[in-house]
Amino acid sequence: MSQKTAELKAVSRTDMTRAQWIWKEMKVNKVAYLMVAPYMILFTIFTVMPVILSAFISFTDFNMLQLPPNIVWLDNYITLFFDDDIFLIACKNTLLFACVVGPVSYLLSFLVAWFINELDPRVRAIVTLIFYAPSISGQVYLIWGTLFSADAYGWVNASLIELGIIVEPIAWFQNAEYVMPLCIIVALWTSLGTAFLSFIAGLQGIDRALFEAGAVDGIRNRWQELWYITLPSMRPQLMFGAVMAITGAFGFGGVVTALCGFPSVDYSAHTIMHHLEDFANQRYEMGYASAIAVVLFAVMIGSNMLIKRMLSKVGT
Repeated sequence: MSQKTAELKAVSRTDMTRAQWIWKEMKVNKVAYLMVAPYMILFTIFTVMPVILSAFISFTDFNMLQLPPNIVWLDNYITLFFDDDIFLIACKNTLLFACVVGPVSYLLSFLVAWFINELDPRVRAIVTLIFYAPSISGQVYLIWGTLFSADAYGWVNASLIELGIIVEPIAWFQNAEYVMPLCIIVALWTSLGTAFLSFIAGLQGIDRALFEAGAVDGIRNRWQELWYITLPSMRPQLMFGAVMAITGAFGFGGVVTALCGFPSVDYSAHTIMHHLEDFANQRYEMGYASAIAVVLFAVMIGSNMLIKRMLSKVGT
């Protein structure tokens, strides 16, 4: 767009209201809006509306087996934070898991993607599949369940007994001391998923001329190259990976349920997702469950905003 065209467009915008300008832009780009419309309609119906409805229901005592909901205002939130000890345990476990798995899986995904990007193209596809496979395999929990089986035939127990380290088998997933560390390890093992693939795509899409220009401008080593060229060029992929890492870290309940059952022993790996599932699917107390969902949603939104702010400083 020429400077004169841009100036005329800016002047024409000042002569109309914001609503008029938006309507004019929509008419000009009507084909694009028409193409986006099916997605936006589905997104509104199945994502935006449920969030709004959940926020409304969280102020009620709605029970699916009883009468229509009654407004109780902040009673659910007061009970949640001041009279629900299990929820506080769930918050502690969730934050512990998120603070360990979120950053570590994010960094691990990028480092492995960076390593794979340096390989020969003929080898790259095979190595990518090897690292990506655990995240899509349906037998992951079966493998770890076999490794840490509670009897003497479990591979870990059998090896430790043979080495004389233990005398009798340990019930790994029924012992509160081992449940959380093992679940964290399994989560990290399966963390090279969609974000990992997006990092590989981002690395492949960087213009090689940028590295040549950087060498001319005084970049001396690979770390400076990473900070000033690679990371700034991958901001969209980094943001997407951060969102996926946060979502996975806060919603890891399936790992615990598959390995330890529901609930886990002494609530040692009980998370906010488990608490939500308990009240929504077991007790049908949708008002209270919605309050839990709103809290989890707010925490995830806050985490995403923090990550976005941190990524904005990359390469500066």
